[in-house]
Amino acid sequence: MSWLVNRVLAAWVRCKIVPEEAQARLHERRRPVCYVLERRSAVDLAVLQNVCERLRLPKPHRRLLRRRGELRSYVYLSRVRGFWTERLDRRPPPQFEQMVRMLELDPDADIDLVPVSVYWGRAPQREKSWLRLLLVENWAISSGVRKFLQVLINGRDTLVEFNEPISLRRLIAQEHGPAARGRRISRTLRALFIQRRTARIGPDLSHRRTVVTRVLRTRAVRAAVVQLMREKKISRRAALREAAGYANEITADYSHAFVRFLERVLTWLWNRLYDGVAVGHLETLEQVAQGNEIIYVPCHRSHMDYLLLSYVIYVNGYALPHIAAGINLNLPVIGRFLRMGGAFFIRRRFRGNSLYTVVFMNYLATIMGRGHSIEYFIEGGRSRTGRLLQPKTGMLSMTVRSFLREPLRPVVFVPVYFGYERIVEGSTYVGELSGAPKEKESILGLVRALGRMREKFGRVQVNLGAPIPLSEVLARHGPWPLRGAHEDARSACVGAVVDELAGRIMRNINAAAVVTPVNLLAMTLLAMPRQALPQSDLIRQIDLYRALLAGVPYSDRVTVTDLSGEQVIDYGERMKVLQRHRHPSGDVLRMSDASAVLAAYFRNNVLHLFAMPSLLACVFLSNAEVSDEDMQRLAGRIYPYIAAELFLRWSDAEVPAVVAAVLAELARHGLIEHVAARGVWRRPPSSSAQAMQLSILAQATLQTIERYYLAIALLLDAGSGSISQATLEERCQLAAQRIALLYALNSPEFFDRALFTNFIDLLRSRGVVRSNAAGSLEFDAVLLHVAADAQFVLSEQIRHSILQVTHA
Repeated sequence: MSWLVNRVLAAWVRCKIVPEEAQARLHERRRPVCYVLERRSAVDLAVLQNVCERLRLPKPHRRLLRRRGELRSYVYLSRVRGFWTERLDRRPPPQFEQMVRMLELDPDADIDLVPVSVYWGRAPQREKSWLRLLLVENWAISSGVRKFLQVLINGRDTLVEFNEPISLRRLIAQEHGPAARGRRISRTLRALFIQRRTARIGPDLSHRRTVVTRVLRTRAVRAAVVQLMREKKISRRAALREAAGYANEITADYSHAFVRFLERVLTWLWNRLYDGVAVGHLETLEQVAQGNEIIYVPCHRSHMDYLLLSYVIYVNGYALPHIAAGINLNLPVIGRFLRMGGAFFIRRRFRGNSLYTVVFMNYLATIMGRGHSIEYFIEGGRSRTGRLLQPKTGMLSMTVRSFLREPLRPVVFVPVYFGYERIVEGSTYVGELSGAPKEKESILGLVRALGRMREKFGRVQVNLGAPIPLSEVLARHGPWPLRGAHEDARSACVGAVVDELAGRIMRNINAAAVVTPVNLLAMTLLAMPRQALPQSDLIRQIDLYRALLAGVPYSDRVTVTDLSGEQVIDYGERMKVLQRHRHPSGDVLRMSDASAVLAAYFRNNVLHLFAMPSLLACVFLSNAEVSDEDMQRLAGRIYPYIAAELFLRWSDAEVPAVVAAVLAELARHGLIEHVAARGVWRRPPSSSAQAMQLSILAQATLQTIERYYLAIALLLDAGSGSISQATLEERCQLAAQRIALLYALNSPEFFDRALFTNFIDLLRSRGVVRSNAAGSLEFDAVLLHVAADAQFVLSEQIRHSILQVTHA
């Protein structure tokens, strides 16, 4: 009968073996091999037998140790018991004790335990049948009928995973007695199977109702319910109903079958919208997936971010994360679908609502404790300018506090960068930056967005940034009070941990940037007054940018397009980003006014990569020669403000070396010249092509420095102690809008009030300005030094233009 089952399964089942080097790894072992299957299943054993025959590995049905008993080379870790109510018998298999006795009789003998997992329908390929969605691998006990249907429907899509061999002798070295050693083996293998199954199909999350019940039964929620009864003078039932309402509003209702269905839909959608979806540095997940609680923290460019990240994670064989979504997305019908895809909903503000806070934090702790990965957008909302927004640390703080209360699994943050060439909400963003009210999410808005599905949006790249273990950050701010200590004992240090984490996450997101052809075109053409350049100049500038990124790499995770300058132009024309104007002296390429405003978004995506070269190039706009000392001083003085705005990766101590490397690279391309005898850097002749390239490069950060100078000029004009921060921010925004109108600046972020707020906050944190008792800003000579540095960089014409507007 066993032979017949093997032959039938060999003809029907198609397996993918992971890892690919499993065969070589097991062939290298010289010890006897015993395969361990997670649960008793004759079908799984038959599949393993066929795979071993195919790979020429030791077969599971042969004797484990020849001439020593009847033990075979396989063991079931658990068995199903019961007739009406099935349950798993988790007692150690008797074979473990027999193996231990064999090793006791022969001190030189050892056995390699090889845990093997068989997943029916979980291999990361596209499904061929909708029926497979109902029979995918899960955590439930499979009946004979379900197992038969799984083989029949999902048998062509089976994943067999061989884990690292485990030395039995080494595993039991710390235990004494066959029974104790058998329990040790069983516990270790069960934990390993749970880790691998969690990494492949996600943790064992119960039905939504069960999760809600568990949250409501926690001690913290019960205490909050009692507090609500006292405050509102309501019955316990009414208070519990309110808590249950919050829990049901928040909780996801994950459905694996729906996710498999959604995979098919999204595959069709991406093929319709995009020319390709690529993922970079996927090996990062392989490094951190096992044994860790993964928190995905992506930047937020578009509503597509939710779907894209989940899609690339899932199709590459990893568990789908639970996603924190704003309550504004809990729309009729759509909200239910999002919950089934793993979304849980959070209110934008819930300060002052202690019951909601406690329910949410306990829900977060519940899914973290069960090992489910989580995803949330650290910026809070979508960036309308293309730059990273200042981080919103609410979810981050709750994550840290949840871990400190119940540190069950190590927490690792994985930053994620999205690189788009077009975004669905582009025109909406431009309108909002120009003063139009923010559009609320609605079913009607979704229907209108469906009309854009006929358009093409280029390629999308999803890059994973360098992971950040929470333990590393906690160690720098420790020691921490023991679990169970009063919350106040931890509160003082949690804020510092969260701030450091937020900064590192934002910097690591930017360090995984994607440079697309559209980014390079936007960087170049937006530097010109009419967003136009001759074709030869455009090609030369794009090739320069690519060379700078290769010569002084920002990060080893930055992905740069392989297209040359000429190919980038061809691609831009196909994407309708560029317009070609024929001319006998050479074609001119330009952007339309509408494209130019939207192109500022894509320039800002990668502005941080060119910030240091551009900042140094700015110095030569109004200075023919600059000494080494002045270059270092100016860079060191201005860098902290640009670094805070653009989340640059270098510390203040690293800046001198970076400045030296960038100057050398600019000199290598002929943009500047070092006169070593005099210790100065000299710009090229103004009539040369290199001078034009240097000027175009400088424009990338010139508006940022102009904005700084505008804020400082308005503060100096008002006088020390004469203006509040709110009033100064308002004046800065109005003056910037006026400059944009007078000088036709196609950059809506130039008058973004949030950027002025961040700059003034940074001036305060660095002690350049301070608030007095009346709330007005005071300053001293330090601000004059900052203003002098800005004056040194900006040309006289630009300074006069800004001063005219400020006096007006």
